Amino acid sequence: MPETVEIGLGRSARRGYHLADIALVPTRRTRGSAVVSTAWQIDAHAFDLPFVAAPSDAVTSPETAIEIERLGGLAVLDGEGLWARYEDPAAELAGLDGDTATLQRIYSAPVSPELLRRRIGDLRRSGVRVAVRLSPQHTAELAPHALAEGVDLLVIQGTVISAEHVIRENQSGLNLKTFIADLDVPVLVGGVTNYQTALHLMRTGAAGVIIGYGSHLGSSTHSVLGIEVPMATALVDAAAARRDYLDETGGRYVHLVAYGDLSTGGDIAKALACGADAVMLGEPLAAAAEAPGQGRYWDSTAAHPRLPRSAVVDFTAPSDGERPTLEELLAGPTSDPTGERNLFGAVRRVMGKCGYSTLKEFQKAELIVTNR
Repeated sequence: MPETVEIGLGRSARRGYHLADIALVPTRRTRGSAVVSTAWQIDAHAFDLPFVAAPSDAVTSPETAIEIERLGGLAVLDGEGLWARYEDPAAELAGLDGDTATLQRIYSAPVSPELLRRRIGDLRRSGVRVAVRLSPQHTAELAPHALAEGVDLLVIQGTVISAEHVIRENQSGLNLKTFIADLDVPVLVGGVTNYQTALHLMRTGAAGVIIGYGSHLGSSTHSVLGIEVPMATALVDAAAARRDYLDETGGRYVHLVAYGDLSTGGDIAKALACGADAVMLGEPLAAAAEAPGQGRYWDSTAAHPRLPRSAVVDFTAPSDGERPTLEELLAGPTSDPTGERNLFGAVRRVMGKCGYSTLKEFQKAELIVTNR
């Protein structure tokens, strides 16, 4: 199959693949899920699951961060979200009706550095690892407060990010290379869509790179901006950048975290097989009984004051009125056959069926294109 296709006279475009376009191929050897490990480590921080909870106020609060750590993952609190804007975010969430204008109004309140520090301090006292997300535009302003309070991992995340953001002509904003060089904590940066940007961000000294912009059912980034990430191709390209960077540096490994178009255990497994070390999940957690959004999901782009790029998605409660717990969604057991629950139990099982016992080995799994 050609690398590029001609889309008109003198213009070609590269062919890309979504996770839905590929499938995993089992090998001649299988393993029991009991001897399969899904453990993942970034810098000095080890986790039982290759899972990062997205910095969405719909799914990550200080309370859910504690539960997610107990279940083996890492939760990222939005440092510019409701918990850094309001003393009582629950009251604001209770008034959320799913309307974009309402969301914009709620998020128009200014971020309070004092509140941000208080939330981080509360998390630290609870004994969990603390990860906080900041946008590239506000990192220089807010990072000193987060770092002074003691975060374990800093996440610098936007829809699309580069190593050096230009604000205006002849005026640069955040330079990630110089910024990261002065830090004592690991930094996760993203989103990224191609080989060149992934390699550039690895050269800043980041411990991990986020691949994708968190595409979900309510996303309209592809309509508003014309940007869409074929996740399978983006991950394979980023894995190639990681190999080249590994050679370039004589052994420095940068982790890849897939974010977007991940709804089922099968999606997660395919992302890991394409080269991801972990996945960042938002929308799949929104239905959880503990989720602060009470069944609704949105990301930071939904409340953009000038150009929102996603809508609030409402997950209807089951007929019995009970939502699944985070534990059922992540680790099971479950009676749901859709693949949307016991996500990492599914990953462990498919790793065994494909004959791999660790995530690093699973990144070599055979893939096949199913959609031509």
